[in-house]
Amino acid sequence: MLYLNSIWRNEQSRGILIQIFVLAGFFALFSWLISNVISNFASLNKGFGFDFLLLPAGYDINQTLIEYTNRSTHLQAAVVGLLNTFLVAAVGVVLATLLGFILGVARLSRNWLVSKLAYIYIEFTRNVPVLLHILLWHGIIINTMPHPRNALTIGEVLFLTNRGLYVPKPIAETGIWLVWLGFVAALFFSVGFARYARARQHQSGVQLPVFRINLAICILLPLLAFFAAGQPISLSFPALKGFNFRGGIQLPPEFVALTFALSIYTAAFIGEIVRAGIIAVDKGQREAAEAIGLRPSQVMNEVILPQARRIIIPPLTSQYLNLTKNSSLAIAIGYMDILATLGGITLNQTGREMETMLMVMGIYLIISLLISAFMNWYNSRVRLVGR
Repeated sequence: MLYLNSIWRNEQSRGILIQIFVLAGFFALFSWLISNVISNFASLNKGFGFDFLLLPAGYDINQTLIEYTNRSTHLQAAVVGLLNTFLVAAVGVVLATLLGFILGVARLSRNWLVSKLAYIYIEFTRNVPVLLHILLWHGIIINTMPHPRNALTIGEVLFLTNRGLYVPKPIAETGIWLVWLGFVAALFFSVGFARYARARQHQSGVQLPVFRINLAICILLPLLAFFAAGQPISLSFPALKGFNFRGGIQLPPEFVALTFALSIYTAAFIGEIVRAGIIAVDKGQREAAEAIGLRPSQVMNEVILPQARRIIIPPLTSQYLNLTKNSSLAIAIGYMDILATLGGITLNQTGREMETMLMVMGIYLIISLLISAFMNWYNSRVRLVGR
């Protein structure tokens, strides 16, 4: 008894014992839940397994990035839904980031009108639930956009109707590998040139136009490869035939509304994050940069934003995660993402609620961890190195 008393009074041993008790309690609770599920399954005469994934799905999906029919398996339907989720998340993150940075800089503009318009947009957008944004933009596209015969068009190339957005479809032909090779070479050159320019600036103070040179290389090199390979990419343009468009790529109204709503909603939060990051940089930095004759654009790009970036990235990661998880609201407007396919129709048809929900939860968990890992890696590259 005295020995146990002395162990408990020792701070280090007491901490280890508490952790052991907590872990034991957690595993006991987890084992109880598992046994409860097993007993309930036995009473309902249900099994546990994933063999249902190989059964025919029997339902159509309005947007597919891979080959799929209603005779395909539930596993293929889940893959289609997963790709649709990836597409919404990727496009939404890019659009939200671009719009958010514009809003953040606009909020700090010396132009009163620009600043107030950005403020009104941010306050209105982020204080309305994201589901209402999705329903609003879906309703606008469905009910106010014209029929295909009266489609809104840009240069007879892009067409916006109440059935979605129609854009040209690129078709790869023989020799496309040379274009891809040129694109990869341009990326390698851009990375190498950026490192060289940074090292030269540290040594001599001479600043090279990295962005303009890399942009020119990334455009010209694949373009030269394109012509050298005999123009191995052709475009299939959408054309009105009968009551609808044929050819090109159709982006369903559900995809357009969901992506647009998530982008403008998340951009409002990103705008405030960017504004806070810029304000956090000491104003003496701006004054010193202006004192040596830098232009306002140079002050922002070369002095303010590189320092603000270290403050912006951690909360920005949370917004990327929120946008990705908010894409699950797609089921409200009938967009077939992973929740609508695997966690919706497949669940209802097979009755395998435990298996499908575990898979959906695991998929969202893996996606979120991948986003966090990438953003943490990027954050470690730009943070200040302490002694």
